[in-house]
Amino acid sequence: MSEPAGKLKVTIAEYLALEEASETRHEFLDGQIYDMSGGTPDHGLLAGNVLRALGNQLEGRPCRVHPADVRIRVQATGLSTYPDVSVVCGRLQVDPEDNNGVVNPVVLVEVLSKSTEGYDRGEKFAHYRQIPSLREYVLVSYQTKRIEVYRRAQEGAWALHEARSGSIDLLSIGCSLSVDAVYRGAFEEPELAS
Repeated sequence: MSEPAGKLKVTIAEYLALEEASETRHEFLDGQIYDMSGGTPDHGLLAGNVLRALGNQLEGRPCRVHPADVRIRVQATGLSTYPDVSVVCGRLQVDPEDNNGVVNPVVLVEVLSKSTEGYDRGEKFAHYRQIPSLREYVLVSYQTKRIEVYRRAQEGAWALHEARSGSIDLLSIGCSLSVDAVYRGAFEEPELAS
């Protein structure tokens, strides 16, 4: 998580007013607003590849895939944030204080970056685990071909499943992610414009 955008505590209503007027996205937690920095071209490509793969597989089914501009609200902790990809099955539910804060994702996906990896694996995952509907948390490496899926077991524990080749299943939504498809086009050296 980055440094707060301002030191004064704000209400959820003030945060939502800022979000509505802002062209950039921010996280909100404990009265603090945090800037969410823009991603690299590879980050956007990886998130787009996951979005496309899941969207194609969920076509005609009761689950919807959302890109990074859909806000997730963790009611138990108060975190408002924008995962790279989210999947909601059944009817969309929103927070009473935030008409655009989705509270019932089944799958959340974060594409890791050097600056966010520790947060995405640690504090953010601790928040996400408080979402009752969440069944799988997917982390996509930015350095090497590796997809990690943390899957909630019946007793509430989370088990790690990892793939570096082939594919990995998302059991909660009956989909799989091909490692090659997710990383298609990534890690290529850009060409300098003349």
